[in-house]
Amino acid sequence: MDVRPVFLIVGILLTTLGVGMCVPALVDAFNGNPDWQVFAVSASVTIFIGVAMALTCRTPRFRFTVQQAFVMTTVSWTMVTAFGALPFVFSELHLNFTDAFFESMSGITTTGSTVIVGLDNAPPGILLWRGILQWLGGLGIIVMAIAVMPMLGVGGMQMFRVEAFETGEKVLPRAAQISAGLFIIYSVFTVLWAAMLWGAGMTPLEAVVHSMTTIATGGYSTSDASIGYFDSAAIDFIITMGMIAGSLPFFLYLKTVQGNYQALLEDTQVRWFLAIVGAAVIVTSLFLWLDTGFDLLPAMRYASFNVVSIITGTGYATSDFWMWGVFAGPIFFYLMFIGGCTGSTTCGIKIFRFQVLWAAANTQFHHLLRPHGVFIPYYNRRPIPDEVIISVLSFFFVFGVCFALLAMGLGLMGLDFVTAISAAATAICNVGPALGTIAGPAGTFESFPDGAKWMLSAGMLLGRLELFTVLILFTPAFWKN
Repeated sequence: MDVRPVFLIVGILLTTLGVGMCVPALVDAFNGNPDWQVFAVSASVTIFIGVAMALTCRTPRFRFTVQQAFVMTTVSWTMVTAFGALPFVFSELHLNFTDAFFESMSGITTTGSTVIVGLDNAPPGILLWRGILQWLGGLGIIVMAIAVMPMLGVGGMQMFRVEAFETGEKVLPRAAQISAGLFIIYSVFTVLWAAMLWGAGMTPLEAVVHSMTTIATGGYSTSDASIGYFDSAAIDFIITMGMIAGSLPFFLYLKTVQGNYQALLEDTQVRWFLAIVGAAVIVTSLFLWLDTGFDLLPAMRYASFNVVSIITGTGYATSDFWMWGVFAGPIFFYLMFIGGCTGSTTCGIKIFRFQVLWAAANTQFHHLLRPHGVFIPYYNRRPIPDEVIISVLSFFFVFGVCFALLAMGLGLMGLDFVTAISAAATAICNVGPALGTIAGPAGTFESFPDGAKWMLSAGMLLGRLELFTVLILFTPAFWKN
């Protein structure tokens, strides 16, 4: 296998990451924090290696095979994570490499889990760097969901294949146009939400960081208390709308800008997602109002924010919902697995897979009643191919196996049952907070054993890259010609 195209892309990504490090370096220098030197050196090293890698791996014919695409996807996310950890290691936080890698992986996969205690007093550059990591990770997964994943046919993603990405001859011009359009929309959303949060009472730094991590549905905050620190209904509402905006398919935003103003409303995935969110908010609000003594409006405020945060995988918190009573824990635990729409910044199983599963099950019900009938499952008014159904069913099976193995591994590390189960779920679904006695909705993973942190880092990568993309590299058949 020719690895030059793989490392050419990795080199470009590392160069981009290094340029991103210059921003917190300037912020720290402006604020007189000595960590600007850490970011400057880290940026220099990252840019040097990235440029050297890109220049030495140039190839006149740039075309990916499926095998190269699988390797590129996993290697690029791992390399970006490793270099993204450098500022955490050498900053005044003095994290060891395990903690730094965990923090970087949580950032780039937009998971939102953290090992840092004392965010309120952390250097501004570090707070901004955490936001940049999640912002880059959110943009990266959008491009992958549209350009790479459909080509790989992972977990039913071939349903979202865009014609421009099907062959190497057509990929460059149209891919560049689509990527540029997505980047512009993503950036406009970020600026818009930063302006609204600034107007709602956040400082400029807080507004920028929370805007980046809201649109990326990442969940990194500038305070240990997360969004609960601000105690503002206006901020809660703005961020809730931002999380929903980030959880809808960005290629539909592109269609809307191009003149198809019904694109979002006509998509069944969007309608299912909004219906599930609405139902969960109503049920949770009623529970808080009737069972825990909240007034109706505060109940709706806290339920809306935290339900949207968990189902989109953002992981922000305005309240410790684990303390809301016995009914709240199971609701939020199951919401972790659902996720948002494909082509968005969210994570989890994704709405479309539940739709495919329901369509296939509904077809089976009809077959049981009329054995000789011909029934075809549909998604968005299009027939679902058999290979897509098989791919989705395989995804559910592998997802369940990986979740169980990760939970058992965490249990062997000494974590209690609830913490092990919820930490495994929050990692593989890229949600952020865990339940239990060690890490709550606004808690950290700092006290977890190092082995558990490496397991959780692997779980985050698996979940973000749709499982098969990583696991296939460990099969002997993949490396055979």
